[in-house]
Amino acid sequence: MNELPVVVVGAGPAGLSAAANLAERGERVIVLEAGDRAGAAVSQWNHVRLFSRWSELVDPAAERVLAPTGWVRPDGGAYPTGAEWAGLYLKPLADALGDRVRFGARVVGVARRGRDRVVDAGREDEPLTVHVRTADGEERISARAVVDASGTWGSPNPLGGDGLPAVGEHAAAARINYRVPDLATERSRYAGKRIAVAGSGHSALTALVALADLAEQEPGTKIVWLLRRGAVGNAFGGGEADQLPARGALGLRAGKAAEAGHIETVTGFRTASVNSAADGTLTLESFDGHQVEGVDEVVVLTGFRPDLSWLSEIRLNLDPVLQAPAKLAPLIDPNVHSCGTVYPHGEAELRHPEPGVYLVGMKSYGRAPTFLSLTGYEQVRSVVAAITGDHEAAGRVELVLPETGVCGGAGVFDAPAEQKNGGGCCSTPETVEVSIGLAAGAR
Repeated sequence: MNELPVVVVGAGPAGLSAAANLAERGERVIVLEAGDRAGAAVSQWNHVRLFSRWSELVDPAAERVLAPTGWVRPDGGAYPTGAEWAGLYLKPLADALGDRVRFGARVVGVARRGRDRVVDAGREDEPLTVHVRTADGEERISARAVVDASGTWGSPNPLGGDGLPAVGEHAAAARINYRVPDLATERSRYAGKRIAVAGSGHSALTALVALADLAEQEPGTKIVWLLRRGAVGNAFGGGEADQLPARGALGLRAGKAAEAGHIETVTGFRTASVNSAADGTLTLESFDGHQVEGVDEVVVLTGFRPDLSWLSEIRLNLDPVLQAPAKLAPLIDPNVHSCGTVYPHGEAELRHPEPGVYLVGMKSYGRAPTFLSLTGYEQVRSVVAAITGDHEAAGRVELVLPETGVCGGAGVFDAPAEQKNGGGCCSTPETVEVSIGLAAGAR
């Protein structure tokens, strides 16, 4: 089996980082990307600027792979957009990796050769088989290990307050957007309309700022901010105390937009249904019967979840709440703590009962909302070291993360107002909500 390749699923930041680490160690690697380009998911939020600087977005192994190509690292102090991150870093990295990266190759299943998940006999002696669907048909690739870096972008959480789509949500799909609006191309969709924005993370703040700017320019544009939490509290983040300055600045801008009267805030709203009114608008109803009427468009920014369907024949040890690796989950559980105190981790925390299978990057965090790209790079460095037998390097920590200066958790923030300061390992009246996903405005 040592002669078989390592298959990496996803040509995003974590997947290409894994491929760079494997290539640097002289290992055979195949990267399978369902999209038509490197960073296909990142390219879907081209217009959003990240909270992290370039100095925090380039993997060391990737930079070494890029060096012979003449690649020049962008200014480390600048904040790229999604388009810039994909075009100036991910695409050149995929080009440098050459034919190791295959596009238009969707992984639809992973298993042990000739064994379903129930069979013990001979399991460890068989390679993994990766089932792939392409424009030319289906194929099966034998692999010594599989690194799933497919992310969570393709699985946004629904509008429904119980984690399932609200009644009528599917029927109203043409009026619902699960991404931060790109007003450069979608201006007419939102100008002069009444828009409901659901969510309390930094994606929601990004949308609120953009739509508030639109309201300044387009009369009749109204914004309703739907919060599941019982009070706005510290939803606008840490401001100047945030050690990610761009993220803090976003919260300050969103707060000013709300103060300017462009945003109507509705708290304690957990959507139960979406109904069409006689005048053609939508009426959103909460589980407690509260209604928000006259809505033209809905922007749902309530986070993401991992797609585990194609791993059904693999033995995974996942936390039942977060759907993250069981050893990692207690470190990232937003119901308990999210204060920037999650230490850099690697193969030991990401290991599953199925040898050679790892979930890395955003997918490794399941439904937890605290992931940073630097964390993903440290994950894949450790995982690749373990796959190649370098257990000393796998167990070594090579990353020091600064405290983010922010605290909070989804469970605490969804609590009624009177419970806001009573939960979480680090909850105080001054705590603020963590950012989510790649330290980027799109998350």
